[in-house]
Amino acid sequence: MLTQNYFELFALPQRFALDRETLDARYRALQRSVHPDRYARSSDHERRLSMQRAAQINAAYQALKDPLSRGRYLLDLCGHGAASDNGGQDPEFLEQQMELRERLAEVRHDDNALRALDALAQDIERSYRELEARLGQALDGPDADRGQAAGLIEKMQFFARLREEVQALQADLEDELL
Repeated sequence: MLTQNYFELFALPQRFALDRETLDARYRALQRSVHPDRYARSSDHERRLSMQRAAQINAAYQALKDPLSRGRYLLDLCGHGAASDNGGQDPEFLEQQMELRERLAEVRHDDNALRALDALAQDIERSYRELEARLGQALDGPDADRGQAAGLIEKMQFFARLREEVQALQADLEDELL
């Protein structure tokens, strides 16, 4: 049972698109079934298995609830690593990366830095969601393309990192205002 793939564990179809409410409900049900209170009077071996199972359920939930992690996991399941040969070589994407990095660097010099940062955050989120939709097509669509999916994941990773940098800068700017 500890070797089940994450989709099997949650009794979900092995595909990118999933119903988040169903995932959440199944997660709660599985966690209840392995809760330590249920095994308080059990043997050490059974308690240890329960803890291992709870850890597997948590890892599976974390992987499936996040689109980027779910995409990586699906590629792993089909034996296709998430690294791509062409994601970093796309000149249009490289240009977009440079532009976004420049905007992030210039935020502190803007008269209304928080407003500029918010606009940047919205652009990043919009780009991320567009890539997420394309990833769903690349993984679940009738013409599924694992190579394309790997390249999209690579691009999504850039936006996820940039999102974190924006959040850190926002916290710094807000601290400076206090």
